[in-house]
Amino acid sequence: MTVIILTACPEGLRGHLTQWLLEISAGVYVGHVNTGIRQRLWAKVLEMAGSGRALLVYQQPGEQRLSFEVHDHHWEPVNFDGITLMRRPSERRTYNPATSRGWSRASKRRRFGRKPTEGTGNLATSPNPSEGKVDS
Repeated sequence: MTVIILTACPEGLRGHLTQWLLEISAGVYVGHVNTGIRQRLWAKVLEMAGSGRALLVYQQPGEQRLSFEVHDHHWEPVNFDGITLMRRPSERRTYNPATSRGWSRASKRRRFGRKPTEGTGNLATSPNPSEGKVDS
């Protein structure tokens, strides 16, 4: 069993694959072809795909009984103790200065100092000096 999945590829490539494989959904081709034909089809996909993406899944002897090939795809096959897994790229957030909205409250306090506000209960901000004294 051979499966080829195409994304954003030219129509000519799609037409070429329909000669050998059955298109079961838009861009998804399935069929049972021998190794030589599969290799020629994949070479044609690599030649004609251009900026499009392609994924090939085929049978192979072993524990998983299948193997993967990718072209210009974000996910990549990785061998992990004899098993092929698909590694998905992490979505690390990078700092973008365009989304910054000025100084944070903490940096403003650090830079300009904290201004006392009335009614917070601080002795320094109390208008009546007799407040806050405790009779002993």
